[in-house]
Amino acid sequence: MKLSTAMVQRCLSQYDAQAIPSNHPSVPELSALFGDHTFFLDGKGLNIVEQTDADGSTAAQVVNVASWTDEGRTSLAPHEPEPTEVIVMLEPDRRN
Repeated sequence: MKLSTAMVQRCLSQYDAQAIPSNHPSVPELSALFGDHTFFLDGKGLNIVEQTDADGSTAAQVVNVASWTDEGRTSLAPHEPEPTEVIVMLEPDRRN
């Protein structure tokens, strides 16, 4: 899923990663491989977020789509999407 700037910031406040800017030269290739998403890099590799429920929930799960192939983290190998245990809230809690 493609995230707004506010949603990216909310994700990063809950999840230790770096967002790849949408104007980065690698984004067209990543989108061709994985679909139209906002991409994040962390210690495990390349990730996307996907909503956890089809009911429009504001929770999303981090999904790893490519892993680092070396300790220097200079190369990624794509693989089948692997859901992680990381859940982020995309919208603020409005129950207050």
